[in-house]
Parts: sequence; structure tokens; C-alpha cells
Amino acid sequence: MFGIVHFPFFVAAVFLLNVTPGPDTAYIVGRSVAQGRGAGLMSALGICTGCCVHTIACAFGLTALLAASATAFTVIKFAGAIYLIYLGARLAFASPSKARAAPDEAGAGLVQGSRPLKQLYLQGFWTNVLNPKVVLFFVSFFPQFVSNESDHKALAFLTLGGVFVTMSVVWCVFLVWVASSVTRRLGGKPVVKKWLDRVVGSAFVGLGLRLAAMQR
Repeated sequence: MFGIVHFPFFVAAVFLLNVTPGPDTAYIVGRSVAQGRGAGLMSALGICTGCCVHTIACAFGLTALLAASATAFTVIKFAGAIYLIYLGARLAFASPSKARAAPDEAGAGLVQGSRPLKQLYLQGFWTNVLNPKVVLFFVSFFPQFVSNESDHKALAFLTLGGVFVTMSVVWCVFLVWVASSVTRRLGGKPVVKKWLDRVVGSAFVGLGLRLAAMQR
């Protein structure tokens, strides 16, 4: 269909990629641990929406152009690194009352008000969009499953992207449920919650520094 080849291998590869820990996994688990199930879900949806953007860019050749430009790659790399460091520092040094943007009372109520929902969603979105490793992944991985003779390459990329995002959403929701369930009781204790925020915030800063040091 649309020139897609080796589709079963694509599904298997996406599954393995999802279960292999990476920056997105660390970010989603960190949000779930520090701020509860609602925060984790919104962060996961934001990240998966970012994958939709990469899919569209890949389908129309924008990702390849970006990957070929050293300047664009560097700009996005440092923008993503600075953003992650900012989020990490904000979480690590926030007061306990402000750090928990997404209370999770027995699984009910994602967040209080629409603004925190939007903020958590956008933060997850930008951490994915501003990650040049994701750009390189899409431009190197997806073309392997599209025939060079296909007359519908854009549709093929979009279809593969849809499968990728769907599988990622399912896996991310599972991650959020596990992480938030394990830490729900601990998160209710102010002292433990304070240190969880600091640990997770430090992890975000570490991810940002790692991204900044990444080579093409």
C-alpha cells in the first residue's frame, strides 16, 4: 500500500524502539513521578504530537533538508538543550505547592484549570520537536520502509507515521500508568515529594546537557 515495504519489520522495530529507554521515556516518567498521572499523560500527548510534526516534515522532505544543514541542526540542538535545562531547573527549585502542577487524587482530575493542561502539553511537544535526534531518526529510519519506485511516497510516510504515533501513544500511556502508580503514595509526602522534584529536575538538566554535547 502506497509503496510501503517490510511493514511487519517496521512494526517490530517501532515496538523495540518504544520499549528501549530514551530521552522521551525519561521525560514522561519524570513528569509522572514528579507531578502525577495527569502531568504524565499531557506530556506524553505533547511528545506524540511532536512526532506527528516530524512525520509531516519527513513526508514532504523538510526533515531531510534540516538534517543536511549543520547550522539548522546546531540551532535546534541548543534550543532543545536550553529548554530542557530550563524545565529541569524550574522543577528542581520550585516550591512544593507550585511543583505539582497536576494533582492526581485517586486517578481523578488531570489538573486544575486549562492553563496547566496546555502548559504541560506544550512542554512535552517542544521537547520532542526541538530534539534533533528525532529529526535524524525520522530521516534515516522511515525511508527504509518506502519503495523508491512508489508514486505515493508522501502518503507512505504519513501512513507509517500514523502507525508509529499510535503505537507510541499506547506505550506512553502504559509508562505513565506504571510510573504514577508506583510513586503516588510517596508523592503525597511533602519531604519525599520535594526530593522527587529535585531528582527529576536534575535528570532533565542532565538530558539537556547531554543533548547540547551531542554530535551529528
